[in-house]
Amino acid sequence: MARVFVSWSGGKDGCLAAYRAVRSGLEIGCLANTVSADGSRSVSHGMAASVIRRQAAAMGLTVYQQPTGENDYREKFLEMLAVFKADGITGGVFGDIDFNPHREWIDSVCAAAGMTAYLPLWEEDQTGLLHEFIDAGFVSIVVAVRQDVLGPEFLGRTVDRSFLADLAALGRGITPCGEAGEYHSLVVDGPLFRQRLELTQTRTVTRDDHHFLDITGTALRPREPARE
Repeated sequence: MARVFVSWSGGKDGCLAAYRAVRSGLEIGCLANTVSADGSRSVSHGMAASVIRRQAAAMGLTVYQQPTGENDYREKFLEMLAVFKADGITGGVFGDIDFNPHREWIDSVCAAAGMTAYLPLWEEDQTGLLHEFIDAGFVSIVVAVRQDVLGPEFLGRTVDRSFLADLAALGRGITPCGEAGEYHSLVVDGPLFRQRLELTQTRTVTRDDHHFLDITGTALRPREPARE
């Protein structure tokens, strides 16, 4: 069984990719999360690094948090992959769907590291992917929105069919999975989780062109029994 890392920002796409990878027979060796140079926040959407660690604990997985700067991201990413390879990890799982320049970057760094890149969601229908994610029993919370397309009232909402219907009703061409950065999410429960991540303290903040759900308190709770 091949051991892989999962490129991880805490959101639904990477989580669904990980879920598919496990179901296909791959073994998750760790989560890979790039963070700011000071280690305080996830690079992808400003999530506190401590929240990502708490999420990983809820999943019973190790998360490797690699500090990166503006000018050394590729170099630091490759350093991280070298650590993984030395531990017997032979590939990486990515949640990308349809952004070709990033696909090319993924293929490039994995090739440079002598690893296999897995993109289980690539070029699939986004609405279908979200329905699969929801139907599998995953729960994801909106933690960031681009303020030119969504207001702060969307923060804290569960990514469910009602949420998708509201996005469509806005008529702004918002991609269902937020692939243009319209929104980001944090997965808090689901079949990959051993415990449920509860957000106990949050506040709304605005930085640059985004509204964020700033999470200042979390707790791990027993998972509820799966619904039949």
